[in-house]
Amino acid sequence: MIHRLHPACASRHGKLIVSVIGCGGNGSQMLTGLARLDHALRALGQDGLHVTAVDPDTVSPANVGRQLFSPADVGRPKSDVLITRINAFFGINWTSERREFRSTDGRAHLLISCIDTRKGRALINECITTPRGFSGCYSPAYWLDLGNRAEDGQVILGQPATAKRWRANKERLPTVAELLPEIIKPGREDNTPSCSLAEALEKQHLFVNQAVTTAALQILWQLLRTGAIDWHGAFINVKTGRTTPLPVDPQAWARMRSPTKASPKRKEKS
Repeated sequence: MIHRLHPACASRHGKLIVSVIGCGGNGSQMLTGLARLDHALRALGQDGLHVTAVDPDTVSPANVGRQLFSPADVGRPKSDVLITRINAFFGINWTSERREFRSTDGRAHLLISCIDTRKGRALINECITTPRGFSGCYSPAYWLDLGNRAEDGQVILGQPATAKRWRANKERLPTVAELLPEIIKPGREDNTPSCSLAEALEKQHLFVNQAVTTAALQILWQLLRTGAIDWHGAFINVKTGRTTPLPVDPQAWARMRSPTKASPKRKEKS
């Protein structure tokens, strides 16, 4: 099957509004890639993107080297560092907000989550699948989620549904919460910060974030450049070098949802 760009994005007047939640391992790579994507789209005559980066954390010494930060950035807000650098480099005016996710982030056309907890994903899912007008929640046209473990990860682009009819639409791209429901269920999580880069590298491979974000950016590039995609996610293993795309295919979605086809538990370390 072919998925075509959501009408809210295809017929918009002006830039595509993007919210990036989390500026760590995946988020820092994603923001840099989005800046390149924006520059390329504008060079081709399209409107490009306006991105808001959201993260409450500051840069720690352990972030330097594995995430896109330098020693001079230590102690500064992650979102400020990345957005200031991108704006200066590309001559744009993206936005940084040092805070946690909130419902108004769902006003974006595209919500990208690069966070490391089930609780965080559950909050996002609850907000963007709640009908508008209830508790001030909003639903974006797309939710792109990135996550990884030590040597593997996944990226899934979905379309949040707030109405029963829309949820039953067989052509709608299911979200990560629908295909991998364990990713939003309460469970044990190890979010203890690493004290050094060496300790961080014991927990996950150096380039796993780059591999995951490259797949995510390729999906966005293809969708925004051509208006259509036939895959909307991927499962990547940097140790084996294997990448398995997730096709736009209801049968593939049904296999993932089947209890006899249990999916591996996923989470991201940022």
